[in-house]
Amino acid sequence: MRTSNNLIGLVNFITFLLSIPILGGGIWLSNRANSTDCMRFLQWPLIVIGISIMVVSLAGFAGACYGNKFLMWLYLFVMFFVIAALIGFIIFAYAVTDKGSGRFVMNRRYLDYYLGDYSGWLKDRVTDDGYWGQIRSCVRDSGVCRKMGRRLHGVPETPLMFNFRRLSPVESGCCKPPTECGYTYVNETMWIPGGDMIGPNPDCMLWNNDQRLLCYQCSSCKAGVLGILKQSWRKVSVINIAVLIILVIFYVIAYAAYRNVKRMDNDEPAGEARMTKSHPSHFEI
Repeated sequence: MRTSNNLIGLVNFITFLLSIPILGGGIWLSNRANSTDCMRFLQWPLIVIGISIMVVSLAGFAGACYGNKFLMWLYLFVMFFVIAALIGFIIFAYAVTDKGSGRFVMNRRYLDYYLGDYSGWLKDRVTDDGYWGQIRSCVRDSGVCRKMGRRLHGVPETPLMFNFRRLSPVESGCCKPPTECGYTYVNETMWIPGGDMIGPNPDCMLWNNDQRLLCYQCSSCKAGVLGILKQSWRKVSVINIAVLIILVIFYVIAYAAYRNVKRMDNDEPAGEARMTKSHPSHFEI
């Protein structure tokens, strides 16, 4: 019985440690929201799941240390639903980021982003007028476009150098006009109309060199936000899948150990009764 309790305690302690990367993923997304994608609704399910695993693991660990079968049972009961919630979150994250990616541009290292390449719940969420107003303000206030400037040995970046930069989806979609619009590069966030400026893309008319406007109203900016959301969610989901597999394995181990504790508890009274019957404590005279 002591061996089973020790095993349950060890499993709960490791489960507690596994809650740290899940919680850390939620906090990382929260920090990303402050600087790039400005989406503040995905990190909370992760944070809640991480804290839940942490608290439940501590309860199970205490139950194993003090031999409290109720806390052990509570750990198994609640952890089942936490694992189910984590599975649901992973499926949801992959489902809403299934479509859409940047397009390759000839003679460019960066990608261009188009809203038409995305679809589904996440696109509807981002493009909602009321919600997009908050995202646009957040992206602008984060200074992500202002921070794009680079100098090489004190010399400003040339158009050729800019063309071969790797830009984040937000930098590409919100801080410069779409490449097909034919604007001429002045610096990272200032472009002048070229000979082939007017194209079929409505964003060509929305670009503005005013640093408060740039392309924050462009569909390409919305696509850029969707693009960086996809990158962030997929990175976190990979970690969550690895943690989920380990959690399931440890859950099965803890369940088997708990069943062993119950079986031994049920066998112990019967064993004591047999010992009492075989070795009476007094003799009849």
